Amino acid sequence: MRTRRKQPDVPAPDSPWNEIVPGLWMGGHEFAGSAGEIEFAVVGEEFDVVLTLLRLPGYGPDEGVEHHVWPIPDGPLDGTQIAGVMRLARTAREALERRRRVLVRCYHGYNRSGLVVAESLILAGRSPDEAIRLIRARRSPWALHNELFVEYLRTGLATARLLEELAEEGAE
Repeated sequence: MRTRRKQPDVPAPDSPWNEIVPGLWMGGHEFAGSAGEIEFAVVGEEFDVVLTLLRLPGYGPDEGVEHHVWPIPDGPLDGTQIAGVMRLARTAREALERRRRVLVRCYHGYNRSGLVVAESLILAGRSPDEAIRLIRARRSPWALHNELFVEYLRTGLATARLLEELAEEGAE
């Protein structure tokens, strides 16, 4: 399974992570440093909970930090993968309700992390379009440039999961 697509036209973010709403951060594994060089975004103990959608060795978090890993591709998701995204979004929401600092990360911190962060915001009462606008304003205009993920959010992840599972059954 491929978990990251090469997209040379998509610039690296200019920071390792950004706060989307108080306590909820979105980021990646690499970012463009002040000199424009690619730097590694290594998580230590800055966050109470880290949700990782693409795990690379050596990027943290530190021992003792609550860490959930659910690798998914930056492309079409099956029903099980969507269920995992929904689970991570609930984990983020519950952690925020307990006033814990949460980081959701993927490779650049644009699409996969955006899907989880947006769903967490939707669980808190925001509309899909409001969540998408907020993420793009706070993280990067490149956030959620994967239009399929935007459609998943607008359709509703529970509905998207059901549709994917029905399509999988029909293909058997």
